[in-house]
Amino acid sequence: MAASNVNVVVITGNLTRDPELRHLGSGTAVCELRVAVNTSRKDQSGNWVDKANYFDVVVWGAQGENCANYLGKGRPVAVEGRLDWSEWEAKDGSGKRQAVRIVANKVQFLGSRDGSGGGGNGNGGGGFAPPQSDVPADMSDFGGAPAGAGSASEDDIPF
Repeated sequence: MAASNVNVVVITGNLTRDPELRHLGSGTAVCELRVAVNTSRKDQSGNWVDKANYFDVVVWGAQGENCANYLGKGRPVAVEGRLDWSEWEAKDGSGKRQAVRIVANKVQFLGSRDGSGGGGNGNGGGGFAPPQSDVPADMSDFGGAPAGAGSASEDDIPF
């Protein structure tokens, strides 16, 4: 039996710029997002410091159009998708370039346009409307710690 590979990534963070929407010649929508995900770690002197990680996200089709219509710079989102590696020749002929980006399967809108909370998703569908609620977003699709998992404090993390 062959081993199977797993390529799944889930992130939550804030958009660093407004979404960029374009359409292919076929008419298919492609939306590009840049998401900042903050992490904390201890420095050499034992103090907690924040570090931002930046991820490029590609969202296809109607979900991408919804992202472009309802998201903006600073808006919190949760993204579930897969990593995609690409390589190309630089336009100036200086050599090859590489990048890893996230191709989104689901984009969950967190917060609201006015910053008052709420949530919705970018999955499209008949009656999709921008979030209008102060109810926190449903994160159940993104899972969490397995039942019965111990609760480690941040001091227990070795990095």
